[in-house]
Amino acid sequence: MSNVFILKSGDGKPLKLDQAADIEPHIVTLKANADVEEIRLGGNTLGVEACKALAEVLLEKKNLKIFNAADIFTGRLISEIPDALSALLTALLTLPKLHTVDLSDNAFGGRLAEVLRDFYSKAGPLRHLLLNNNGLGPAGGAIVANSIKDLAVLKASDPSLPPLETIVCGRNRLENGSMEAWAAAYAAHKTLKTVKMVQNGIRPEGIQILLRDGLLYCQDLLHLDLQDNTFTELGSSALAIAVEGWTKLEVLGVADCLLSARGGLLLGEALQKGANPDLTKLSLQYNEIDIVGAKAIKNAVVAGLSKLEVLELNGNKFSEEDPLVEELRELFEERGFEGLDSLSDMEEDSEDEDEDYDESDKDDEDDEKKVPVKKDDTVDELTSAMEGAKIA
Repeated sequence: MSNVFILKSGDGKPLKLDQAADIEPHIVTLKANADVEEIRLGGNTLGVEACKALAEVLLEKKNLKIFNAADIFTGRLISEIPDALSALLTALLTLPKLHTVDLSDNAFGGRLAEVLRDFYSKAGPLRHLLLNNNGLGPAGGAIVANSIKDLAVLKASDPSLPPLETIVCGRNRLENGSMEAWAAAYAAHKTLKTVKMVQNGIRPEGIQILLRDGLLYCQDLLHLDLQDNTFTELGSSALAIAVEGWTKLEVLGVADCLLSARGGLLLGEALQKGANPDLTKLSLQYNEIDIVGAKAIKNAVVAGLSKLEVLELNGNKFSEEDPLVEELRELFEERGFEGLDSLSDMEEDSEDEDEDYDESDKDDEDDEKKVPVKKDDTVDELTSAMEGAKIA
């Protein structure tokens, strides 16, 4: 019998399961499988009573390791979801081998944060936490972050519990308002290997807090993706400092983050120091990096990034005809790597913009200070990788 259970209909259409009687015919094989290690529910919609019936079955699945409940509440009333989710999560807390829980693509909002807190703060065996595209908002995000910090206390109290390795929490409108809580959560989990917080509306001050007070301490990081937030020089300075401590880093994603000309230079200079010898992919698209910053990044590729296979620079502010571009392409070709992406959307910098880094970046930061704090493919890829890998 397969150790993977997938909730699906015979015709491949999404299931709408409201009552216990609705779900019963679809979980007969699950009930009979004492050795199931992975459950996938995604793409169906489950009501309160259906979730309660499923929860009763989950209580018996002591070998379960992966629980994928992404996108299971489409079309449900706001009033239904708390009880339905609570039933499932309460059952999951009884499973000693459960290391991966994916709750992405469910419209929780801040109202579900307390339910999530009760689970995350007690989920001792958890190693991989996937909570992407849930609309948490800054208040809900802070509650979730605090629960993750509480989880660190629980794990520290019991040496048999594994460390937390993965946090994916993108597209959740976390904004600056939750960054102190997230920084504290990351500082409490220094063994993290993968962190993805894309498209969260985080502004430079929040990025600085996140990096300086949190991720700086996660020196086992292998994969960091913060794309589509706003850095400017303030956040880029914090990144340049933190990156020197991530000596095991393999993938860094800060595309579409408005690093700024000065910020691109600072990051390039930091990467030149050779502290990141295992970096294989560096995503820097659409960051207003000019030719000076690009030269610093090229020098980093030469001096400190011998394993870099992919460098993404499209959408920055230098010409694709600059000799530097051909030098980079030749360098990657010599190393046998994929190398530079297509520079099809470059914006040439003006002389005025090149003249004074300090003044232009000061204007950027002043503009940022005037702004009040207010279905992701990367998660699908990570989940697919976990599903395809041997369950350990």
